[in-house]
Amino acid sequence: MLLQPPSIEDIRAAAERLAGAILDTPCLPSETLSAITGTQLFLKFENLQFTASFKERGALNRLLLTDPVVRTRGVCAMSAGNHAQGVAYHARRLGVAATIVMPVGTPLTKIARTRDHGARVVIEGANLSEALAIAHDLATAEGLTFIHPYDDPAVIAGQGTIGLEIIAAVPDLDAIVVPIGGGGMISGIAIAAKQIKPAVQVIGVQSRTYPSMARALAGESDACPDGMTIAEGIAVKTAGVLTREVVRALVDDILLVGESDIEAAIALLLSVEKTVVEGAGAAGLAAVLAHRDRFVGKRVATVLSGGNIDLRVLASVAMRELVRSGRLLRFEVPISDAPGVLACLTGVCAATTTMAG
Repeated sequence: MLLQPPSIEDIRAAAERLAGAILDTPCLPSETLSAITGTQLFLKFENLQFTASFKERGALNRLLLTDPVVRTRGVCAMSAGNHAQGVAYHARRLGVAATIVMPVGTPLTKIARTRDHGARVVIEGANLSEALAIAHDLATAEGLTFIHPYDDPAVIAGQGTIGLEIIAAVPDLDAIVVPIGGGGMISGIAIAAKQIKPAVQVIGVQSRTYPSMARALAGESDACPDGMTIAEGIAVKTAGVLTREVVRALVDDILLVGESDIEAAIALLLSVEKTVVEGAGAAGLAAVLAHRDRFVGKRVATVLSGGNIDLRVLASVAMRELVRSGRLLRFEVPISDAPGVLACLTGVCAATTTMAG
């Protein structure tokens, strides 16, 4: 059966359904980042959800729309972490058994938190596409209801509630910048935002390592080779079937960002906004920074879609950004092993620092 995208009425119904269980996250201006980017920049803090990701919205909406009798058999999902946590957390709240398939290489923090929510976790598949096929097979074999991470009208409607909240908070926006993995969030946001404010631009962002949606819309093969990216939450090898049609119809453009762009955005949000985001969650800011001419002088909102980043990765990103910005230096000086040489070296360093200051 050919799935149809949700309507604005479906998204508004989802908002009513989710009220009280999902946080209406703040969408706040950032004066410092606005000055840096040359925009009036607003940040939608989806990293403040209980599971630190927007994925709760679509997961819960799908769970609530599943027949209660069918739901008792259990549900199954595939995810690199955030959809997994959303399904696991709300399934436990509703008394539903959840099985989650996660690809090999999923950050340990996301695996641990998914298990903490009571889900059975299966680690299989070299990437999201392989894990998706495994999850489908498992759901069929065990009679579980499969909750797709993005190609599901109910999931898209749940994610679309973000669009309702952004437009309500900042009605006179020029653009909304949204990370794209499979395309569920940007599809929902575009449906909601364009219906309420047709003039607003909806701009997608993908990692250059996984530009599957951009390739699909360009008529190219959208199957991306396996690659390493800090934005594993949007590392989707093949664009969604339903979502690509919504994106084709409603999204104004898709921008690509590199790894260094994403790392710079993570570090900037940490240092300026004192907020922790994962790579996928920083992709929107990365695009505004990397494509400044596109946004300068405009009122722009971007979604900080998730905050589930391993602390070791976060520390490495912060360290590399200090090196890139010249605030952390390493140098080697050969000296002889003789009395007083080290004191002489430190004296030269102190004098150099004094002169530089």
